[in-house]
Amino acid sequence: MKVRKWLMLLLMFVLCIPALGTSVQAAQAAPAISIFLDGQPVRSDVAPYIIPKVNVTMVPLRVISESLGAEVYWDQNLQTATILKGDTVLSMTVNQAHALVNDSTVPLDASVQNKQGRVMVPLRFVSEQLGLQVGWTQETRTITLSTGSPVAVTPTPQDIPGGNDSTVVVPPAPPVSTNGSLRGVWISTVYNLDWPSTGSYGNQAKQQQEYIQLLDELQALGMNAVFVQVRPSADALYPSSLVPWSKYLTGTQGKNPGYDPLAFMVAETHRRGMQFHAWFNPFRANVDAKTDQLAANHVVKKHPEWIVNSSNKLYINPGIPQARQQIIAEIMEVVQRYDIDGVHLDDYFYPSNGTFNDDATFKSYNSKKIATKADWRRDNINQFVQQLHQSIKSVKPQVQFGISPFGVWRNIAVDPTGSDTKAGVTAYDHMYADVRTWIKQGWMDYVTPQIYWSLSFAPARYDKLVTWWANEVRGTNVKLFIGHSPYKLGTAEAGWQSSQEIIQQLNFNATIPEVQGSVFFSAKDLRKNPLGLLQALSSYYSR
Repeated sequence: MKVRKWLMLLLMFVLCIPALGTSVQAAQAAPAISIFLDGQPVRSDVAPYIIPKVNVTMVPLRVISESLGAEVYWDQNLQTATILKGDTVLSMTVNQAHALVNDSTVPLDASVQNKQGRVMVPLRFVSEQLGLQVGWTQETRTITLSTGSPVAVTPTPQDIPGGNDSTVVVPPAPPVSTNGSLRGVWISTVYNLDWPSTGSYGNQAKQQQEYIQLLDELQALGMNAVFVQVRPSADALYPSSLVPWSKYLTGTQGKNPGYDPLAFMVAETHRRGMQFHAWFNPFRANVDAKTDQLAANHVVKKHPEWIVNSSNKLYINPGIPQARQQIIAEIMEVVQRYDIDGVHLDDYFYPSNGTFNDDATFKSYNSKKIATKADWRRDNINQFVQQLHQSIKSVKPQVQFGISPFGVWRNIAVDPTGSDTKAGVTAYDHMYADVRTWIKQGWMDYVTPQIYWSLSFAPARYDKLVTWWANEVRGTNVKLFIGHSPYKLGTAEAGWQSSQEIIQQLNFNATIPEVQGSVFFSAKDLRKNPLGLLQALSSYYSR
C-alpha cells in the first residue's frame, strides 16, 4: 500500500514538471530588448537583459567592442574579459565586484557575466570608460548606442534601468548663435543657491519638478541657454567613478540621490531647444576648511598633499601637474558621457585674496625655470586651459569651451594695454588668469567676462570694459558674451537703483558687433524680479 501511494505521488510530480517549467518560463519571459547603433539595428545572438536585484543593464561585449572598434580578449580559464582601445585597458572578471582600468581599481555594481558562452558587461561601466553613449526607452525596451552621433530618444530618468547606469542621449540644442542672441543664465548649486532647494534633499520628484519650473520661467523670459554648476566643490551632480556625489543633492556628500540629475537636466533643457553648458569650479576643493563631512573619495581625503588652505577655504593646488590632469580627467568624464553643448569654467583658479602657500610647489614643479612665482602661476593655469581645450576637441569638437573670468584683466596704470579702470582686483595679477593669451592662442571658444558694474561706476565702468573686451576678441574666433549682475539691483552701489540699468547695458551691447550675447548671474536673482526686471527683460527680448 505504501509503495503504491509513493508511486502515485511520483507520477503526479513527473506529470507536473512540464507545467512547472512552462510557469517558470512564462514568469521569466519579457519583451526582448532591441539595440540600435547610430540609428541602425544591431544583430546579436544574445539580447541585453537587466539584473533585477541591482537593476543594472547588461549588454553583449561583442556589440560594444565592435561599435567602438576596440580589441577584445576573453580568457576562459581566468573568466576575464579585457578590452583595449587607445591608451585604455579594461579588465573585468566574473564574480569580482571591481574592474581594473589601467591598473586602477574601479568598483562595479554588477560583474561581467558569462551566459551560455556569451560575455555580458555592465552598460554604465563600459560607456563611462570608453565613451559610448547609451539611451534607454522603457516603453519599447530599446537601447540606443551612439559612437558620437546623437540619437533622438526621449526617456525620463525613471525609465532608465539602474538610474545611474545609462547616459541619456538627446538631440543637441541649436548651435551657439553668432548674431548676438545667446541669452543665458547661471544656475548655482553651491549652497543650494538656485537649484535644488534644501527642501528637496533626497526627493527625486521634487528636484525634477523644481528644475522644470525653473526652465519654464527662464524660457518664458526669453532665455535660450543655461550654465549649470555641476562641480561645486570637487564633487558631482552626476554618477562619477572619480569624485563623490555632491552634498547639495541629499545633504550628505557621497550619497546617491537615486537618479542621474545631469542626464535629466540635459534632456529637459534640450527638449525646449535650449543649450546646456556644464559649469565647473576647477580648483575649489571645499567652501570651508572642515573635512569631517567629506566623502572618503573626495580629493581632500585622497590627496591631502594637493590641498592648500587659503583664508579658511580649501583649494586644489594648480602648481601640481598631477592635480591639473586629474581635474581634466574629471571634466572629460562629463564630456564623454553627456550630450552637453559646452564646458564652462568660472574664475576659480588661484584665490584673489589671502595667502596661498605654494613655495614648496614652486621649487618642486618649476622645470621651465620661470623666474617669478607670479609668472609660474600664470603658466600653470595656461597649461591647464590649453590641455583641457585640446582634450575636449579631441573627443567632441562640437562641444564649446568657455571661461568667465573676472571682469577686469589689468588696470591701465599697471599695463598701458589694460582697461581704463581702477579695480582693486584683476584677473591677471590676482587670479593669475592670463585671459589675453587664451584668446590669442584660440584655447577657448568663448569668453564671458563678469562685468558686474554699472554704466556710472567710475572705477570700473561697464561700457569701458565691454569695449576693452571687444577689442581683445576682434579678429579672433573667440566669441564674446557678457556676464551681467542683476543681483546688484536695489543695492547702494552706483547705478543699480533701476532695472533700466540692465536694459541700458543690453542696448550698449547691441552697438558692439563683437558682443554676441549675455549671461545673467544668477537664476534666483532673476526670479526675485528686482525692481521689475523681469517685465523689462521680457519686453526687451520680445522686440
